[in-house]
Amino acid sequence: MTELSVSAHRSDSDLDGDTLHEECGVFGILGHPDAATLTALGLHALQHRGQEAAGIVTFDGKQFHNEKRMGLVGDHYTDPATLAKLPGFIAIGHTRYSTTGEVALRNVQPLFAELEVGGIAIAHNGNFTNGLTLRRQLIAGGAICQSTSDTEVVLHLIARSRYTSTADRFIDAIRQMEGGYSMLAMTRTKLIAARDPIGIRPLVMGELDGKPIFASETCALDIIGAKFIRDVENGEVIICEIQPDGSISIDARKAGTGQPERLCLFEYVYFARPDSMVGGRSVYVSRKNMGINLAKESPVRADVVVPVPDGGTPAALGYAQESGIPFEYGIIRNHYVGRTFIEPTQQIRAFGVKLKHSANRAMIEGKRVVLVDDSIVRGTTSLKIVQMIRDAGATEVHLRVASPRIYYPDFYGIDTPDREKLIANQYDSLEAMCKYIGADSLEFLSINGLYRAVGGEDRNDARPQFTDHYFTGDYPTRLLDKEGETMGRKVSVLASNG
Repeated sequence: MTELSVSAHRSDSDLDGDTLHEECGVFGILGHPDAATLTALGLHALQHRGQEAAGIVTFDGKQFHNEKRMGLVGDHYTDPATLAKLPGFIAIGHTRYSTTGEVALRNVQPLFAELEVGGIAIAHNGNFTNGLTLRRQLIAGGAICQSTSDTEVVLHLIARSRYTSTADRFIDAIRQMEGGYSMLAMTRTKLIAARDPIGIRPLVMGELDGKPIFASETCALDIIGAKFIRDVENGEVIICEIQPDGSISIDARKAGTGQPERLCLFEYVYFARPDSMVGGRSVYVSRKNMGINLAKESPVRADVVVPVPDGGTPAALGYAQESGIPFEYGIIRNHYVGRTFIEPTQQIRAFGVKLKHSANRAMIEGKRVVLVDDSIVRGTTSLKIVQMIRDAGATEVHLRVASPRIYYPDFYGIDTPDREKLIANQYDSLEAMCKYIGADSLEFLSINGLYRAVGGEDRNDARPQFTDHYFTGDYPTRLLDKEGETMGRKVSVLASNG
């Protein structure tokens, strides 16, 4: 889920804006008496996909209930009093990080609307590349928008659809949307799941006590002991409905155009939890394979392999295994930094990395270090970590990155800087980039090395198997908002203190 605005937002703990963010995670369950509690647990497992806010909507047979809170899932939804406000047998939930735009309670999903066909709540992960274009058309036709979320566009399209059933209206609406997304919707009797035609964003189907569940990742099924059934296919809409006798019908339809799936490679590189299965592949194994391939492509004489935690750890293990160089935790991460209470002045920014990472001098001093990270965005954090390793007594620091260089921005749900702010576009050569970062050597995994790590074969340039535009510039869909030069125009909204 993205915001149709350009005022950038960063958390205080991300002092340099040098971290990629995936905005959202979604979870839904139908027909279970503990729907809200299970949804809260599922969102807790998906917390890595968004730490800004979370929301849950339930239906108890008579009315809808909605709780939206800023902050972490565990800060609010572990409170029995909060869960008591969410009775019902059907629920969807959402954990959020906005790419751009304001941080306001009105933008927290799921979004709810009362339509001619009844109440409906919607939550989605990803980004519509024609969302702003459609929004302007809707407003020109008299629509009134209350949020800066592109999810609201879907609600308007459902309301305007000429079909009679909610399911048909929903399918009619998403057929007008372009981009990468996974989406959940709920009515009084239905739980509807949908995935974009190319399958850029992940979505899985599970089952608990015979009740259907949908989630962004399998780790959300694991936390509640649910059984994984299958991935929702690209372009598929699955409609689960409670029948009068209490049984649940499941109707799977194809709303897409029959294109081949192209999962986002960054789910494997960075976003998904290591214990998740994405597209039938272990995220952990894929990341370890990235390190193995990196060691094959870019060997170096060294004494110790050190990961940049936590993202670089599986790749560092793979690098150490392939190279025969010992693996050590040369950097210790502070998992409790959260949002710093300190104003991020220039002086604080100077040691901001140390709020998250500390060098383990005993494993570094007097040694040649291979430092393994999952990706480099702006390079400002890499510069500080390399210097921290040198300050801890390393004689050499060789930086190895378990993904290719990032040259292009994303428009499908990843918070990436503008193209000119990406470090890969600021230096003409790898040597110049290495000099800026301060390492003795710098190497990135090749695009084929990444493809082999995830899918087992080289990239098919004529028909790429994955979404990889941030590395290659090969965008898998039209960028209608961008092409219409509207992507950067700010949407006017009333300021909110909520």
